[in-house]
Formats: sequence, C-alpha cells, structure tokens
Amino acid sequence: MHLTVFIYSSCQPKQVTPVDGLIGKVWKAKSVKEGTTVVYTDGGTGNVKPGYSGFRLDLTKKDQVTLKDIDGRTLTGTWSVSTDNTRLILEKLQPNPTGTVGTIEYLFLSLPTATNMNIQRTAESRKTGNSINEYELVPE
Repeated sequence: MHLTVFIYSSCQPKQVTPVDGLIGKVWKAKSVKEGTTVVYTDGGTGNVKPGYSGFRLDLTKKDQVTLKDIDGRTLTGTWSVSTDNTRLILEKLQPNPTGTVGTIEYLFLSLPTATNMNIQRTAESRKTGNSINEYELVPE
C-alpha cells in the first residue's frame, strides 16, 4: 500500500500599490538641485533660487496636471506614469515649456511613497541654464 500525500500551498503575490495611486496629490519642493548644486531647500534662509518656494505639481486629477514652475508660470496638460513605472510624463502642456513640444518627463530616482517623491528631469531645462534638475517633493 502506497500513501501519497499532496501538500498544496498557495503563494499570494504581494499586492503592489500602483505608482500613480501614490502620487495623485499636490506636491511642493522640499529641495531642488540644478545640476550638482542645491539651489533650494524648503525653509532655508540662504536659498540661491527662492522662487522654488512656489513650485507646485498638482497630480490630483488623472486627466489633468497643473505645474507651477520656479518663475510662477502655470502650465496645464495631462500626466501619466510610464508602463515600467520609471517615469512621470507631463504632456500637452500649455503654454509649451521653453524648448519643448509640450512634454516634460521625469525619472523616478526612487520608488515614490505617499510622503516623498524624488524625480529628475530627463532633459535639460532651458529655464535654469540647461541644467538637469532633481526635485525632492513632499505633499503640500
């Protein structure tokens, strides 16, 4: 007589929160680097570029983005996260940002959380002297 025992185990995959679900809020700059130079720190008194205190990235609506940049100019368009969850893409921005066709892309430097998003522009910003800028953002 043979006794056969089958053991079934089920592995439930870990539930992953979609990146776009984490970032759907209004973000402000905690710190900003233009190239390798830190030019803004929230609450800092010696900021080289204090205009970043007004920087806002509003991702509260899935079909609309509002970006208020360092110069106070407000751009509107749409936003999405790349299919591989590595980039934040702002498209159809009006008015067109200088030197673009209405699109700005940011690379996630780390996985965003509900309280922190670290991003880097994928192209130079003409507005800041052709630097590649990094932003540490926190909810407003």
